[in-house]
Amino acid sequence: MTTYIVYALLLALIQIWIIPMVLNQKNMSWMLSSRDEAADASPLLARARRASSNLQESLPAFLALALLSMIVDDVDVSYISGLACWWLIFRVGHGISYLAGIAYVRTLFWFGSIVSLIMMALALV
Repeated sequence: MTTYIVYALLLALIQIWIIPMVLNQKNMSWMLSSRDEAADASPLLARARRASSNLQESLPAFLALALLSMIVDDVDVSYISGLACWWLIFRVGHGISYLAGIAYVRTLFWFGSIVSLIMMALALV
């Protein structure tokens, strides 16, 4: 489970910080400033920011469930690890499809990640 937690944090680093920074290089002077004014954002950068925000809403629940699975004694950690793996796959798919602008596929990936979280929670109860 530790591996999936590290992968989730790596995904967060990439999706929350690196991708938006790379897509916003044309506004480098703005990024180095106090950011008192809004910068122009391309549609791709705007999608990256929305995908990042969505991940930030889901990540705390995933981390809490993953850590709980490591603490609680009488749970099937391998089952929850499998669900954690699926959550990561769904979140990567969600981020890629969000950046690509594929709405329906993105929604299916999001739904899969939510179902994974629900199943992780139910396995802990």
